[in-house]
Amino acid sequence: MPAVDKLLLEEALQDSPQTRSLLSVFEEDAGTLTDYTNQLLQAMQRVYGAQNEMCLATQQLSRQLLAYEKQNFALGKGDEEVISTLHYFSNVVDKLNVLHTELAKQLADTMVLPIIQFREKDLTEVSTLKDLFGIASNEHDLSMAKYSRLPKKKENEKAKSEVVKEVAAARRKQHLSSLQYYCALNALQYRKRVAMMEPMIGFAHGQINFFKKGAEMFSQSMDSFLSSVTDMVQSIQVELEAEAEKMRVSQQELLSVDESVYTPDFDVSTPEANRNLIQKAGYLNLRNKTGLVTTTWERLYFFTQGGNLMCQPRGAVAGGLIQDLDNCSVMAVDCEDRRYCFQITTPNGKSGIILQAESKKENEEWICAINNISRQIYLTDNPEAVAIKLNQTALQAVTPITSFGKKQESPCPSQNLKSPETENDKVVPKAAVSIPEADQLIAPGTPIQFDIVLPASEFLDQNRVGRRTNPFGESEDETFPEAEDSLLQQMFIVRFLGSMAVKTDNTTEVIYEAMRQVLAARAIHNIFRMTESHLMVTSQTLRLIDPQTQVTRANFELTSVTQFAAHQENKRLVGFVVRMPESTGGESLSTYVFESNAEGEKICYAINLGKEIIEVQKALHLALEC
Repeated sequence: MPAVDKLLLEEALQDSPQTRSLLSVFEEDAGTLTDYTNQLLQAMQRVYGAQNEMCLATQQLSRQLLAYEKQNFALGKGDEEVISTLHYFSNVVDKLNVLHTELAKQLADTMVLPIIQFREKDLTEVSTLKDLFGIASNEHDLSMAKYSRLPKKKENEKAKSEVVKEVAAARRKQHLSSLQYYCALNALQYRKRVAMMEPMIGFAHGQINFFKKGAEMFSQSMDSFLSSVTDMVQSIQVELEAEAEKMRVSQQELLSVDESVYTPDFDVSTPEANRNLIQKAGYLNLRNKTGLVTTTWERLYFFTQGGNLMCQPRGAVAGGLIQDLDNCSVMAVDCEDRRYCFQITTPNGKSGIILQAESKKENEEWICAINNISRQIYLTDNPEAVAIKLNQTALQAVTPITSFGKKQESPCPSQNLKSPETENDKVVPKAAVSIPEADQLIAPGTPIQFDIVLPASEFLDQNRVGRRTNPFGESEDETFPEAEDSLLQQMFIVRFLGSMAVKTDNTTEVIYEAMRQVLAARAIHNIFRMTESHLMVTSQTLRLIDPQTQVTRANFELTSVTQFAAHQENKRLVGFVVRMPESTGGESLSTYVFESNAEGEKICYAINLGKEIIEVQKALHLALEC
């Protein structure tokens, strides 16, 4: 027999989101099995009803054959032979009726009854245990919420002791109900196989016995087949009994653990915290602001992954990013008269999230783990040894060290020099002094836009009332009259990756940094959707056109494009910087990043050619004026 999927009883106490996610798969399987069992039972009851109807029909037929003799036919002479023949047929039908009656009884006992018992006993038991598990889980969550609200004052030690006992009792009750629920779901994987095959064995046996007694139409091959199926069912029964005994012994061992497993903050005075952790996982309370002065606390499952703090709600398949821990600082804080709270602060000094652990040991270990991760110890060859060497007091704020991934600094300081306009027109301009730092190119925390949004003027123009769509696909847009008399028109198929505000357009390094941040953000947030467009390069503008509707999604004056470059390694990545005026009178800089079907150098060459045409036209215009 193939292996049977099982829930691990050892993970019942931790009750992690991974276990809950696996449990949901077993619950979905049990629900599907319940629906299928009801449909199968209806079909079997229909067969049994048809067999009962056959018994009644043959019984009525036999009586009708005998009733022929009692009929007062006006022309009844000479019917003695017919009457005797009908009597014979009546005896045959009576014998068949006996066989049908036996078959109906056998179908009721061996086909319908087992599936009813499986539904009423096993499936009902699983449903009941599921409800009990849900009640126990809710009680545990309520007790943990009450425990989390305990103040730090020592006047209410009696109340604290009662709450701790309540949490331990609720946690033990949840553990017991989860173990019973897991055992029932594991056993169901065996029982459902027996429940599906056992009724059909009874059905087949009944039919064979019926036909053997009636016409001896079945051979020994069917008997050997049914014998093998019966042996298989018996072997499954033996496996079920062995597994049930194993689960019973395991359940007793898991329930015989020390009471400290259920009691939070068991050793308050001298907790043995591990200060050399480079990864950590467990439940924490997250503080959320719901108003100017109001907050709520939510109990969620947190874990570290590399240099990131992840959060996974109960029942979710995967976790999501909550905080980048590289170069951050962490310290214990007093918050709303709650115990064991700590705060994570971003590298630029902004206050981050506030979390609450359930015990003093957990609080210290989370602070030490985040402290170690913020130093990027996980990137070293032997992070455990480095953590032991560099570990400091975990309850104090940590000064982040220099990032391991920063670029090598230039011997001379970076200068913010404005490149000449002719240098901007080159396909791949080179930095004159040195490679600037990322903070000098893009402000930390700058939001990234992953989709193209039309400017307001273009949106109103392209959606104005009464606009007629040309059935031959020809554009009637008069917003861009230069498209007809432009000296340059080149079309490229591109996919928009993202755009973000930048601080400078003096160097193409700002484009490379924007590419890196956009691709990293897409990878972190699992954003795979990209909008495909046609990039039309003319001697006046850059236009992004919807390939389906031919609607212009975005339009940039070529004179406003101050930098453009293709990626040095991934040749299909291209980006450009646009300088746009603002309503306040100033100017804003934004970098747009695309992935092209063609090489990015070709797009850069087209943009450079368009800017050269603009310069020639300007020079010609000045010459004509003179």
